Amino acid sequence: MVEETVNSVAKPKNKTARPKPVYLWTVLDVQKWLRRHCSDYYPLYAEKFQQHDITGRSLIRINESTLIRLGIENAVHRQEIWREIAKLRLKTDIIEIRDLERRINC
Repeated sequence: MVEETVNSVAKPKNKTARPKPVYLWTVLDVQKWLRRHCSDYYPLYAEKFQQHDITGRSLIRINESTLIRLGIENAVHRQEIWREIAKLRLKTDIIEIRDLERRINC
């Protein structure tokens, strides 16, 4: 019982902690991203992303033809989902560039 209490105490999160890199995301992480960034389409397409085992590594490689193969037939939906993927890709690239700059400057 004491062990349970000790283990259940929430540890404060480091506010400067970096998020998990996209290329390490699991299928569940992608589902969370889809729900947060494509909430209008999450109920329609979450299962398709899960059925195709879309991980972070595969998510940032997706293009419009990939979305068609996933079964996203509506062009507007594809465009909006792809726009969110493009934003994620850009954000990931910026983080990687900053990391490289930090390593070079240290």
